[in-house]
Amino acid sequence: MRASAPGVALLLMLGLVMSAVLSIATGPLALSSVDSLLALLDHLFDWQLAQLQDYQRAVVVDLRVPRTLLAMLTGALLAQCGAVMQGLFRNPLADPGIIGVSSGAAVGAVLAIVMAPLAWVAWATPVAAFTTGLLTTLAVYALARTANGTSVTILLLAGVALAAFAGSAIGLMSYFASDQDLRSLSLWQMGSLTSASSTGIVLSALALLMTAFQFQRRAAALNALLLGEAEARHLGIRVERLKLELILLTALAVGIAVANTGVIGFVGLVVPHIVRMLVGPDHKRLLPLAAVSGALMLLLADTLARVLVPPAEIPVGIITALIGAPFFLALLLKQRKLGKL
Repeated sequence: MRASAPGVALLLMLGLVMSAVLSIATGPLALSSVDSLLALLDHLFDWQLAQLQDYQRAVVVDLRVPRTLLAMLTGALLAQCGAVMQGLFRNPLADPGIIGVSSGAAVGAVLAIVMAPLAWVAWATPVAAFTTGLLTTLAVYALARTANGTSVTILLLAGVALAAFAGSAIGLMSYFASDQDLRSLSLWQMGSLTSASSTGIVLSALALLMTAFQFQRRAAALNALLLGEAEARHLGIRVERLKLELILLTALAVGIAVANTGVIGFVGLVVPHIVRMLVGPDHKRLLPLAAVSGALMLLLADTLARVLVPPAEIPVGIITALIGAPFFLALLLKQRKLGKL
């Protein structure tokens, strides 16, 4: 029995608001949720409500709020892209991380960080990540495409191979990186939200607005594609053009997400699958709910990463991998039992 989509949306939004408050109040510096919210209101409206020191206000406004915003935006981007790729390949195993797109985008981002002049890093990194992410997506799709459609087995194997190649390329560039950049690159490869900046937040917000609008416009076409490519063509869907458009949009979104946070895997796999089980496969409902759920999942994972080993923090990509890897294995076994692999 499917859950009510409006009811699920309401619960997710409430959970997202509560998680955002928890994220803003969480950290090595102990602050209450009320004081954290009052400090944010003081900053936005120039009030003087919070009884906090200047350094405490700075922690909330300059560190925790940007990190919370970036977590929500990145989670929404990754989850939406995961839902789109699962619909495009007609398989719940598809995910930007698993098929190598995130690793491909990471190669471009690392190359820009290591090689680009400092004055251009802010814009060179997302551009390079988008370019290599797009090339990786096209390569995986070309390898997996057969006369009978898209082979899931080849899709996964190609993703593993390209991810391994990307890992080797990143390792080679890290070897030549300076000692100053090496630690930050290592943390970035594991996925981290510590470097949240206004530039990254603006880029992520623009990418989310554009891709959410474009994906929603193509929701009906994705629904038709679930019936099969031949059936979709009979319904008047220009399948090849649709695939190219979705691949470009996915590469753009994942490239910006990877450029800002590094490689954060499994959000695009776990979230759409859970939402699909709750409200069904209709992409008109699946896509927006996946975005909200992705924001919620990454926000909770980042909050957990900050409280497990205080005052240090675990890279958020490790937390999502610990959650997502068992989920992926269970899903893989289910697909094998159903004879789809």
